Amino acid sequence: MKFFAEIDIMPLKALLDPQGKAVTNVLHNMGYKKIENLRVGKHMTLEIEAKDMENAKKIIEEICQKVLTNPIMESYEYRIKACE
Repeated sequence: MKFFAEIDIMPLKALLDPQGKAVTNVLHNMGYKKIENLRVGKHMTLEIEAKDMENAKKIIEEICQKVLTNPIMESYEYRIKACE
């Protein structure tokens, strides 16, 4: 069975986000003064072949923890759906 996953990776809230701060400053300079707490992360999509949804979730968890994120600095969440 084929599944489609979307993965969002963000810097941990306790850490500074220099990219988010830079984008916030640009927006403030453009007149968008009410923008606050902007954070910059990564969005990834992938297709995966797995025997069922539980197996697909297990694989996504493994690749997020082992390859896609640095758990000391980043958190992640994902959504999976079966491909039609």
